[in-house]
Amino acid sequence: MAYKDSTFRQMLQFIPRYEFQKAVKKHSGEFAAKGFSCWNQFVSMLFGQLSGQSGLRGIEEGLQATGAKMYHLGITPIKRSTLAYANSTRSHEIYQDLFYTMVNKMLKQRRAHKFSFSNPLYSVDATTIDLCLSLYDWAHFRKRKGGIKLHVKLDHQGYIPTFVTVTAANVHEINELKKMKFRKGDVVALDRGYVDFKLFAKYCNEGIYFVTRLKSNADYTVLDRNDVSTYENISSDQIIAMGGYYTSKKCPLKLRRVRSKDPETGKYIVILTNNFEWTADQIAAVYKERWQVEIFFKTIKQNLKIKSFLGTSKNAVLTQIWIALIAYLLLWYLAYLSQNGWTITMLINLIPTILFLHVDIWNILNRAGPVQTNGPGNSLQMVLL
Repeated sequence: MAYKDSTFRQMLQFIPRYEFQKAVKKHSGEFAAKGFSCWNQFVSMLFGQLSGQSGLRGIEEGLQATGAKMYHLGITPIKRSTLAYANSTRSHEIYQDLFYTMVNKMLKQRRAHKFSFSNPLYSVDATTIDLCLSLYDWAHFRKRKGGIKLHVKLDHQGYIPTFVTVTAANVHEINELKKMKFRKGDVVALDRGYVDFKLFAKYCNEGIYFVTRLKSNADYTVLDRNDVSTYENISSDQIIAMGGYYTSKKCPLKLRRVRSKDPETGKYIVILTNNFEWTADQIAAVYKERWQVEIFFKTIKQNLKIKSFLGTSKNAVLTQIWIALIAYLLLWYLAYLSQNGWTITMLINLIPTILFLHVDIWNILNRAGPVQTNGPGNSLQMVLL
């Protein structure tokens, strides 16, 4: 029987090693490394993410238990003290660069969102990760509370996080939104915490569509009303102009206000947009689709290690977060390439049990999948090499 790489090594083949080494060199990652390479650090931390280890001891003992398989992974035996020191001192930007390299390559795959329009659709949101202030004294949030905030721009063509920043928890979301680049024709779904009429006017002038919730205390004037008699869950569809001295100066443009009822809860939400072409129920559906970014946060928080950290320094925390996001991309890619209906959550449950089996990973995924679909075949396997 021919020798087969372990499934973990097969997954590591998706990592672009040339780009990885470029990032290491760019950030002087192996200066005075004394034999412990950045690849050692990365593989060890990725193993911790994929196998669900809760501490450095588990990573050390788990890899030691594999014996000679470490050689095939391209790593040497590690000690948890060495790994902890590397996490604390080696720039997290190495793994940030690797994350964006992988994102850019995955965005080239054939993807689509579920709406009839062809415009790219994005959701933007942030989530707070609480930290103990006595251990993470660099993460001041409130007087007796520490935390960091993860800001994400999610591409709905495949639900890929295309822009991620990590800031102190007291940084307002709108500051990070202004750093995100959008093109003419893009659609951005936002929570009402991102309402900024000066920014919305900029989007209007650049041909960027936004869909968000209007605050309950908003001052506006109704200019026209569209017929909503044919809609079951739309109570009003209005063309408005914002009132108030400062708001009207910031955004002296016509906008659209849609009041929609959630058929599941019976609650009404008021949606604000600058798109006048779509039907009212399409606009409501686009805003509802914003929930996918909440699902993304739930998936990584519940299944990857971004809430409990293996080091207390800022660099160690950021290193762990970036490698967790790389693990998410690897799982996304496996789901994309498989011929069955795998989800990332399903793969997170499966991968720890097969991580060091010497079998073709595609034989497992394509034979054991829950639902047969017409997904892409294995011909795309080499795209990321």
